[in-house]
Amino acid sequence: MTTSAEIMERYKKVMFPAAAPYHADNPIVVDHAKDQYIYDIDGNKYLDFFGGILTVSVGHCNDEITQRTMEQLQVVQHTSTIYVNEIMVKLAEKVAELTPQGLQKVFFTNSGTEANETAVMAARMYTGNPTIITLRHAYSGRSLLAMSLTAHGTWRLGGVVDPYIKHVRNPYTYRAPLGLTPEQVVDLCVQDLEETIATTTNGRIGAFMAEPIQGVGGFIVPPEDYFKRIIPIVKEAGGVFISDEVQTGWGRTGGKWFGIEQWGVEPDIMTFAKGMGNGTPIGCTITTPEIADAVQGLTFSTFGGNPVTMATALATIEYMEAHNTPENCEVQGARMAEKLDEFAAEFPFIGEVRGMGLMQAIEVVEPGTKDPDKTRTAAFVDACKEKGLLLGKGGLYGNVIRIAPHMNVSGEDMDTAMDIIGKALVEVS
Repeated sequence: MTTSAEIMERYKKVMFPAAAPYHADNPIVVDHAKDQYIYDIDGNKYLDFFGGILTVSVGHCNDEITQRTMEQLQVVQHTSTIYVNEIMVKLAEKVAELTPQGLQKVFFTNSGTEANETAVMAARMYTGNPTIITLRHAYSGRSLLAMSLTAHGTWRLGGVVDPYIKHVRNPYTYRAPLGLTPEQVVDLCVQDLEETIATTTNGRIGAFMAEPIQGVGGFIVPPEDYFKRIIPIVKEAGGVFISDEVQTGWGRTGGKWFGIEQWGVEPDIMTFAKGMGNGTPIGCTITTPEIADAVQGLTFSTFGGNPVTMATALATIEYMEAHNTPENCEVQGARMAEKLDEFAAEFPFIGEVRGMGLMQAIEVVEPGTKDPDKTRTAAFVDACKEKGLLLGKGGLYGNVIRIAPHMNVSGEDMDTAMDIIGKALVEVS
């Protein structure tokens, strides 16, 4: 039987080294997966609490969704957008039904990167202004434009620069200047945005783009009134607001369908990917009819609107509705947050626990300081893996543990994961 070591030797010969897998000393070579679990080719079983980076949203090989995918495969697999298929229309109608009122026109692509590019293109064409303002610590994808939007040095490759993209301070309260309250952090962010518009633009912008909770940045949760303070400034400068829901969308933050709904503001454009398709490649941009109509000229996406992808995504969303996964995210997220707070009180290297719903993080630091401890973070994630639990990492300094189970996670699986986390924390103490 082929071993994981043999496959890794072959992998290294044919794959870009930049696409490095987790657990470098002993990476997982997946054999199969089902529901909440991944199995490697060596026979090990892992409880998956990262979901392929918040992408497998309601379980691996979900029976209800897989059946719908197979049915569509037997009808028509691909036509591109040069022809219309009803399943694409049905999914667009469902997205328009669930998103905030006023967002009605949809464009499908293959990834969050493309969804974000579509959003920026539409904003620029609608406003006539190329300037896009986004946040430090943001992650927007891996194309040249998306990496320009990204303000997270680790993920900006190839010397990409778009002179019309400006990055402003993000509301990272844990790493704000010493002694500032959350309210004062928001004041500082407002001031920085106003100064950036005044000093680096002609006073007009195309858009402000932000994740409701920053994902790759380390699940950074803004103070409650952050967006309510920021959006009026954006509007005054003629810009539209793009909410990047690639990680926060479809109930992940608990109780509501979309992360931006937690903050009481309405976006002009929203983008989705990842969990929308439970693992199938998809990107989606939705906006108002006025903004969509401003995109003049010819454009299409070869695989955007692919019937099989559309059927899978529609089945995923309808599964979420039928099983009320936004509520489960709220209930199980509260249980997880309570347990993580207990760990924070016990282990001095936990600098902060933060998050919302099933999007929770632990920031690991040197005890008694806020100095990032990347080494202990990696050791902890490896320790969890050896005990049968898969977690993610993130943050600018690689010291944030990202915990994001599938949105239909059970209470039993949550208890198992928290038990493993507790044992791993002891091990790396």
